[in-house]
Amino acid sequence: MERQHLKCPLCGGMDFQVEEGKLDSKWGFTAHKVKIVICKSCGYVMMFYKGRTIWDFD
Repeated sequence: MERQHLKCPLCGGMDFQVEEGKLDSKWGFTAHKVKIVICKSCGYVMMFYKGRTIWDFD
């Protein structure tokens, strides 16, 4: 099976900085884990959902 490569929808770049992050819900009861992918060419930010969590240590 061929692995597909990510391509920036804005500039077509294929070089990215990848980080892990968390977004809290409005009232703070849940949080959503995300993978943050930032295009090194234009700075476009994409987030990919990795699931929910109840652990919020902020």
